Amino acid sequence: MKTKTKTNEPQVKIGLNFWQKMARDWQLWVLSLIPLLYLILFRYLPMFGVVISFQDYKMGAPFIGPKTEWVGFDHFIRFFKNPYCWRYIRNTLSLSVLSVIFIFPAGIFLALVFNEIRIKKIQSAATTISILPHFISVVVIVAMLRNIFSVDGGLVNKVIVSMGGEAIDFMGASEWFRPLYIGSGMWAGAGYAAIVYTAAIAGIDPSLYEAAKIDGANRWRQLLNITLPCILPTIATMLILRIGSLMSVGYEKVLLMQTGSTNDVADILSTYTYRIGILDGQSSYASAIGLFNSVVNLILVISANKVSAKLTESSLW
Repeated sequence: MKTKTKTNEPQVKIGLNFWQKMARDWQLWVLSLIPLLYLILFRYLPMFGVVISFQDYKMGAPFIGPKTEWVGFDHFIRFFKNPYCWRYIRNTLSLSVLSVIFIFPAGIFLALVFNEIRIKKIQSAATTISILPHFISVVVIVAMLRNIFSVDGGLVNKVIVSMGGEAIDFMGASEWFRPLYIGSGMWAGAGYAAIVYTAAIAGIDPSLYEAAKIDGANRWRQLLNITLPCILPTIATMLILRIGSLMSVGYEKVLLMQTGSTNDVADILSTYTYRIGILDGQSSYASAIGLFNSVVNLILVISANKVSAKLTESSLW
């Protein structure tokens, strides 16, 4: 007669189905509704309004209907025939490229400097101080620039005059617009950008540094051979995202800094779109320029992603 023997083999549990997982993690799903609703309301639903780029749209009229007047690519042709079209594009690209050259590496540099500070209290204080300017309003930053660089009573001009020089109209001179824009952007944004790279550095395996010390590598060699290579994927990802917005420069700061004498370098796509779309009410024309802007950014981010994948083996997809 055969007898059944009990085995100590663990019983295999059947995995939870989708709805059971939903019920188990309902708090996380409820929390995720906030960013999901934000994306739907402010990112995806407004995309339908792109159709007005191909219409002669009147404010308050339905996007699609029997009275809708389609004009095709007329607004795009009108923009490219604008005598100042290429000036807007050139000025926008100039500010964006200068931001990539100067502001983007500043965040990496600050993160590397903070990592080399061995006293934790000093490191925390320096990090906090560098982040604070990010939370200052653009209006306040421009007001600070005017108080510091104003031709009439500005701090810098007071120093220049006291040394026997002549006051310089920094805020009204075209050659000073870009340095002031980039310099203030670096001061306001470098510390905040360093957070990402600081987190990437914190994730590096400490045993790599210990092995390098045993091999006799000093801190400079550790920086070049361990820290930078380990955070290279993060740098590549952030650079791809930054290149993908080369044609998108916010109008707020530029508009506040802009004067009649600096229009030749300060008039960009976003300020022009603001004037014709908000002030003049030409919604279709402004939407066409915005669509052109978005298409160029899409091409740039795809190209940057492919180049990064070949050169660094790091990419978004």
